[in-house]
Amino acid sequence: MNLEDYRTALRERGLKITLQRLAVYEAVDLLHNHPTAEEVIRFIRKNHPDIATGTVYKTLETLVERDILNRVKTNSGLLRYDAVKDDHHHIYCTHCDRIEDYCDSELTKMIYDYFDKKSIPGFKIEDIKLQIMGKFTDKRESVNKDKPTNNIT
Repeated sequence: MNLEDYRTALRERGLKITLQRLAVYEAVDLLHNHPTAEEVIRFIRKNHPDIATGTVYKTLETLVERDILNRVKTNSGLLRYDAVKDDHHHIYCTHCDRIEDYCDSELTKMIYDYFDKKSIPGFKIEDIKLQIMGKFTDKRESVNKDKPTNNIT
């Protein structure tokens, strides 16, 4: 994504375009690693040392509330953030807390097809995100079955 993409996303969600919002959105997008709020703050401070810590936390929550970013929870209790809006799942290493996007259109279709046939009484499914937990056993760059639609892995 580029600066104009960030501006468009903010505008489409009814948000005023501010330096703080652009900086936070860009940081989550560019870090590519489902960063924590603290990692976002460290990244932003390199170019914007005057942005307050509280502002970053508040901005992250606003971007999640407006469906610009997703929040990803880990077993260790860390909250991480994800800028990828395309359908994808997560591979989560319970030993090192590493999270990677996992794109597999066949798996996604299979899950949606299953729930189209077997509904949950009194519940309307809006989205399905699978978190596959385990332990990384090698140093692979990516575990994606399908090529991601952007450069984030």
